[in-house]
Amino acid sequence: MRYETLDMRDFDYLNSHFLYFISHILYLISHISLMKPTLVILAAGMGSRYGGLKQLDEVGPNGEAIIDYSLYDAIRAGFGKVVFVIRHDFEAAFKARFDPKLAGRIVVEYVYQSPDKLPEGFTLSPERQKPWGTAHALWMAAGIANEPMAVINADDFYGTKAYQAMADFLRSSTDPGEYAMIGYNVENTLSEHGSVSRGVCSTDANGYLTTVVERTKIIGEPEGIYFYEKDGRHRLDPKSPVSMNFWGLKPNVFAFIKEGFVRFLTDHGTELKSEYYIPLLINDNIINGNIRTKVIECDSPWFGVTYIEDKPIVKGKIDQLIAEGMYPEQLW
Repeated sequence: MRYETLDMRDFDYLNSHFLYFISHILYLISHISLMKPTLVILAAGMGSRYGGLKQLDEVGPNGEAIIDYSLYDAIRAGFGKVVFVIRHDFEAAFKARFDPKLAGRIVVEYVYQSPDKLPEGFTLSPERQKPWGTAHALWMAAGIANEPMAVINADDFYGTKAYQAMADFLRSSTDPGEYAMIGYNVENTLSEHGSVSRGVCSTDANGYLTTVVERTKIIGEPEGIYFYEKDGRHRLDPKSPVSMNFWGLKPNVFAFIKEGFVRFLTDHGTELKSEYYIPLLINDNIINGNIRTKVIECDSPWFGVTYIEDKPIVKGKIDQLIAEGMYPEQLW
């Protein structure tokens, strides 16, 4: 039997490639751990129930809007970029307000939602005025939000712990099919001044979503909490987890949105008020097996401005958080 001996140059060759492989793995590990997530703020809503541009309405002691507190929390949680999804007629107001205060603190991008931004093969009805919903709004960030991302509403206050919990998830989760959602009990998310829209969730034994269904008319009544559909009134458990549209997503979400939006337009494109919501997007892809979505329970306070009558309540809660030392009186 003949044995071949290896030349020392062979060992050097193998050793150099082994060291290259190890250094590449270490680079990937460090890159993942240091990667800063992106915050996408959905701020293109028309504010019809509020009666104005509630995204920028002042609720803090020095004229801060809820978005200011969201940005402050996101920056200290380690987010590296913010993408504002707005309408073109909001552009001047947003840039004048946020560009000076955010310069040097976080990368800022703007994208624009309008009803005529549709997949190839679809055209907008001239009678359609209403935006296409939150999933369509998020789709506007395709090509700009290329990192793991959190998605929030502009007019919701989520709290410091919620941003930190989501940032930790986005930095640590390496599975492109693992998404997340900050969950709140429905009883803590109602308005005293009218109905609200919430994504009502069901979870499995491991805390992952099994379904999320957008209920567009939830009301707290003397005898309990109910949602209304065409077939009547349905009772909700006060402890039911709901989505407040604080999602943790991966960049592959944009492919899922395009595919789902095409189906949505095929079925509902002629309806003048139908909207493609993020909960519908998430639910479809859970059912299809494309993703699993972890529900992150968080005891951060949530509050928001659905109606103009909510504003004094929000101002009072922010004043209380400042008094407790959670925020400085002057944010920027």
